[in-house]
Amino acid sequence: MSTRYCLVTGANRGLGLEFARQLLARGDRVIAACRHPGKASALNLLAGEYPGCLRVAPLDVAETGRHAALVHELPLLTDGHPLDLLINNAGVLRGGERFGTVQASDLETSFRTHALGPFLLVQALFPQLADGATVVNISSEIGSIGLRQEFRTPSYAIGKAAQNMATSLLAQALKVRGIKVVALHPGWVRTDMGGTSAQLTPRESVAGLLQVIDGLRADDSGSFLDWQGQPLPW
Repeated sequence: MSTRYCLVTGANRGLGLEFARQLLARGDRVIAACRHPGKASALNLLAGEYPGCLRVAPLDVAETGRHAALVHELPLLTDGHPLDLLINNAGVLRGGERFGTVQASDLETSFRTHALGPFLLVQALFPQLADGATVVNISSEIGSIGLRQEFRTPSYAIGKAAQNMATSLLAQALKVRGIKVVALHPGWVRTDMGGTSAQLTPRESVAGLLQVIDGLRADDSGSFLDWQGQPLPW
């Protein structure tokens, strides 16, 4: 496989950091975006292991006014190459929510981080995506309306459901250039968000997700799949 230029958001820890690690190990070039690069110690150590191959950029996906700075800087970060892969991974989770006390601020933060921000970031980056590129929105089965049978993490669930709709709409908008857009559920992963009881390690989840990404075909665009490539209900 030829070298790809990849942008990963929320790359300072968890799945985002593991995406950067595995993409680099495959020989890809990675632009790792996170809110506070100076505090991303693990990411900066990884950059030292792959000089010139991993470049770190500041980005708060929810702050859409900052998207333009990344768009402006990206040609320098990629040495003028278009992006082959965009992974919208940045996420937030407000735990312990109970019906009757759900806060508007938590709903707004989730919507901006999971749906509004990634949607507008793709729109802004569209001219710098390669023809035939892939856009991956890291979603969650918690955002599946068809699977919901309990009241759980409402702000996260609503944000992810909105992200799934954004995925479907972007797939329609970007198909004119053969760009695939998918929503992928990473499984229950042992990260700060997933907790220590989760079933998968980040390494296992990302390895499966990359295998799914590698196997995507044009008619898979607009799909909602899990980390093993199985379709999930919307």
